[in-house]
Amino acid sequence: MVQAIQIQQYGGPEVMQLFDVAVGEPGPGEVRIRHHAVGLNFIDVYQRTGLYQNPLPLTLGMEGAGVIEAVGEGVTHLAVGDRAAYASNPPGSYAQARVMPAKCVCKLPDAISFETGAAMMLKGLTAQYLLKKTQPQGGLQAGDHVLWHAAAGGVGLIACQWAKAMGLQLIATAGSDAKCQLALAHGAAHAINYRTENFVQRVKALTGGAGVKVVYDSVGKDTFEGSLDVLRPFGLLASFGNASGPVPPFSPGILAAKGSLYITRATLFTHIATREATQAMADDLFGVVSSGAVKIRIDQRFVMAEVAQAHRDLEARQTTGCSILLP
Repeated sequence: MVQAIQIQQYGGPEVMQLFDVAVGEPGPGEVRIRHHAVGLNFIDVYQRTGLYQNPLPLTLGMEGAGVIEAVGEGVTHLAVGDRAAYASNPPGSYAQARVMPAKCVCKLPDAISFETGAAMMLKGLTAQYLLKKTQPQGGLQAGDHVLWHAAAGGVGLIACQWAKAMGLQLIATAGSDAKCQLALAHGAAHAINYRTENFVQRVKALTGGAGVKVVYDSVGKDTFEGSLDVLRPFGLLASFGNASGPVPPFSPGILAAKGSLYITRATLFTHIATREATQAMADDLFGVVSSGAVKIRIDQRFVMAEVAQAHRDLEARQTTGCSILLP
């Protein structure tokens, strides 16, 4: 038996409760991992509230790091005793240990701690597929401007550093002057406090009226229209979250009127659907972190009994960098 955070119904932070649950042996293609640290992400809030629905009861959590305890038939890339980390469906990382599909679990390099591994997998792989795979027409070249909303969060601070390493001019938005300074300290070329400045006007000024090639937007409803307005012709809006609520329905004609724009609603889990794709993306992430070009900032640590407060802080946008749960 292990302790795990489960929900029996959708709702607020109070629906998360600590339960004793049985953890069995891994079946074919599965492993059992003993967690040393677990990552917290905004997708956990979406799943807790039912915006993203899963069968109930549900153990929350999409990423973690720890040691492999058992390996099922057919798993060849992991062995008992390996240090490992993952971002993966189905949820279930808010637990001391779990059985899970092995295809998205990767060996964790010795130079990367369990806490860093747990904090970076979902967020770092998200930054990787956005910056490297979700690009505008013609791709991205050194010197290009991109706009990144909520840039002081876990994904955003990784993206600020990675974009700088790629030679990009990342324009960050955040909800306070302190968060703007954090984004700048992590490699953003410019930062805009969207609570005190009109980010559309400021982006146009920073780009000489041209706009940006791509906007990476995890905020959703509150930034959607402005994100379209800062794109240059043929630009791309990459929507990958709904922190302010889902984007309301819109007419595709608006994309024509604003310059033959493109829009995609991207998700990590399409990109890590195969073992080979997951490993290639993880190798890229491990490399940029091991080199020091990207540092993983962990600003909040919670024990499992504090998970409700952790979710309240996430929803209130009171966190910066990454947050982890210690089983």
